[in-house]
Amino acid sequence: MSTSHFIERTKVSLSELVLPAEVALPLEAFLQEYQFKEELLKYQLAVNNKLLLFGATGCGKTMTAKAIATHFNKKLIVVNLAAIVSSKLGETTKNLEELFKEVQYESAVLFLDEFDSLGQLRSFDAKDNSEMKRVVNALLQLIDYFPTKSILIAATNQVDLIDPALRRRFEVHLEYRNPNEAELDGFYDQLLAKYPLEYQQLERKYQCSYATAAQHCYTGVKKNIIQQKLRENENLTIFK
Repeated sequence: MSTSHFIERTKVSLSELVLPAEVALPLEAFLQEYQFKEELLKYQLAVNNKLLLFGATGCGKTMTAKAIATHFNKKLIVVNLAAIVSSKLGETTKNLEELFKEVQYESAVLFLDEFDSLGQLRSFDAKDNSEMKRVVNALLQLIDYFPTKSILIAATNQVDLIDPALRRRFEVHLEYRNPNEAELDGFYDQLLAKYPLEYQQLERKYQCSYATAAQHCYTGVKKNIIQQKLRENENLTIFK
């Protein structure tokens, strides 16, 4: 098994996700459909279990995968596809087959990060890599036979680089964007609510991702706490 995959054990609840309506609503529909998949299968209705998450970095794609795994109490297998390609090019197809075989035997969420690393556009000019063609074709077959008891999630920041045939294999496409000012204000309010008022004062940063905003928020709160303690204990100043 490739060393570039691991079992993610961090639990994230759906309530922790901060998503715009254009992502939250189709995601909710996906979760409801999967929740009642047995009833749908009785009527030979296909059940959506493959998600393609794309868009800006730091806007919740990985958090979404964690929350889905937590919600359905499934093991989350996280795979960095870029590492598989760079270090195991000669064994890429074999590694992928082993990963997909793992979800054949148990219910799990398979999260393929940096999906564009393997799903590059196939071309037929002299520069094309014949092995990459074989990898993409193998991946298409693996996705086609992906079991309904498991969930497949792929994430990318460059969806245009992914082969159209691969994109079509995913029933639900969710685009993640940087939040607007109002969305970030709500996010800041949520993050700061657990701290005393005197630690909540900070200059808010906008035009950034949720991840960047969270880091900015935590840095500001820590600075406020330290400054307060220094005022209370002047002798604690490190550099005089």
